Amino acid sequence: MTKNTTPPLHVLIIEASFYQDISNEMRRGTIATLKEAGATYEIVIVPGALEIPAAIHYAVEAGAGSSGDGISGEGRLIDGYVVLGCVIRGETSHYDIVCGECSRGVMDLAQEFSLAVGFGLLTVEHRDQAWARAAVDKGDQGARAARACLHMVRLKRDFQLYPR
Repeated sequence: MTKNTTPPLHVLIIEASFYQDISNEMRRGTIATLKEAGATYEIVIVPGALEIPAAIHYAVEAGAGSSGDGISGEGRLIDGYVVLGCVIRGETSHYDIVCGECSRGVMDLAQEFSLAVGFGLLTVEHRDQAWARAAVDKGDQGARAARACLHMVRLKRDFQLYPR
């Protein structure tokens, strides 16, 4: 019998803490899903959604020339990324800029570097909508983002892009 020596998948969770209570709830769903899948993880906290693409880029740059998508703060190869956060519309157009730039930045990185990303950035009108989507006993968007990330890692393997 051959022993499986493949290490478990390692996921970097990038969490925007601007609405910390909401992102923490999403993190609960993410972690439960990753643990259920046997994946390991670590968490990087950034101040807000606009900082998420930069954090992903830092991880990718740290792993330039490696066989993975980046190097985590713990020195492990990163197999996938889960983005968590919340942007609530205010009285100005700042909401549109933050949502659009974060989304575009993450998508550009995913395409440029063939990253497996689960995108869990809530874009809502008010806190009630955010909680309806974030709560693990309701929308559980953290779990959804984790499942999307794991799905994309499998897809990379199917296309033989993993490890790079």
